[in-house]
Amino acid sequence: MRIEIEREADGRWLAEVPDLHGVMVYGQDRASAIASVKALALRVLADRIEHGEEVPALREVFAVPA
Repeated sequence: MRIEIEREADGRWLAEVPDLHGVMVYGQDRASAIASVKALALRVLADRIEHGEEVPALREVFAVPA
């Protein structure tokens, strides 16, 4: 799953997993935004599996741009 990350004008970091609708978080720094979005993505995937819903095919667990 690809993680997109950008810095907002107010200094917060926004991290998103585009393949999982709604998986988006803000963090005070880049590392915390990435950690939080990974945790949220894993919770969403677990919930979908538990409820028999479809999950996207994964080539790798997380890909974070340098």
